[in-house]
Amino acid sequence: MNRRTLLSTTVLSLGLLAATQGPVAAQEKSEFRLAWSIYVGWMPWGYLEDSGIMDKWAEKYGIDVEIVQINDYVESINQYTAGAFDGVSATNMDTLSIPAGGGVDTTALIIGDYSNGNDAVIAKGDATLEDLAGTSVNLVELSVSHYLLARALDSVGLAERDLDGVVNTSDADMIAAFATEYVSTVVTWNPLVSEILNTNPDATNIFDSSAIPGEILDLMVVNTETLAANPDFGKAVVGAWYEVMGLMAAGDEEALTAMAEASGTDLKGYKAQLAATEMFYTPADAVAQASSADLPETMVNVAEFLFDKGILGVDAPSADFVGIEYPDGTVTGNTDNVQFRFDASYMQMAADGAL
Repeated sequence: MNRRTLLSTTVLSLGLLAATQGPVAAQEKSEFRLAWSIYVGWMPWGYLEDSGIMDKWAEKYGIDVEIVQINDYVESINQYTAGAFDGVSATNMDTLSIPAGGGVDTTALIIGDYSNGNDAVIAKGDATLEDLAGTSVNLVELSVSHYLLARALDSVGLAERDLDGVVNTSDADMIAAFATEYVSTVVTWNPLVSEILNTNPDATNIFDSSAIPGEILDLMVVNTETLAANPDFGKAVVGAWYEVMGLMAAGDEEALTAMAEASGTDLKGYKAQLAATEMFYTPADAVAQASSADLPETMVNVAEFLFDKGILGVDAPSADFVGIEYPDGTVTGNTDNVQFRFDASYMQMAADGAL
């Protein structure tokens, strides 16, 4: 299971767990743990650990930061939400639904990238989005693929109720499913998108995430109370991250090859995936994304999608259930229940050369 698979039962179970645990005040400490899982934009986390760059920055601030790869994406968020990790790589959508929706106050410390074509709606023949009305679509339910479909349908005045339904299909089965006569449309992500388009002459990309730039964000999120009590933790992590971003932006083949091999591809394959990923190589670009006037609208759309699917927190009464705070202090959602914060201050320190 990877970054894009989200199960409602997991959300509910973690939400109940967080609710029963109650808030625990964080204290100063010197040892921290981050979890990450395989995805093109998150491969730098493994390189940070393996290259010793994270250790170097942690030593600068007199702390220790361990970065642990978890093969199962949802499990990595589960463990973070349960308190086993101080931070985790996650999308904005899954951060809102799992830890934030479950009552774990969480801060987006780093905005690493957004999907810029990595996710796509693929149909057979010369079909259009309008042609999906009355047909079924195969995808991983309650995932970012499901969200992408909702946004695609909305762009042409349709909704999921206009379909003949969605068919929950594992990402592991997606390529084989598309090859059958029973499947006309799938929604999935890279490298599956490339594989389907390259091996099926009649496959057509009719909508992809480049049409909704900035909506599927890939983040490093951390526990808000832990960060507040340990600002050096945030400084060390952000400093290390942008050292690797500098290497990637410069085309450092040693670093890029290490990331490619760790993700099961080669340098060419990894660069192809990066081409459909809008990486924020400089902290200034990430700060601009965090401060974007479009971000609140995006998060409202995400919250409405999650609420509509019944996965926005435990017994959420409305899409406004969870408050989301932005770098300028404004909040969308419930101001009395702010559990998700976009904090650009550490990325700004990196931009200012103050780390």
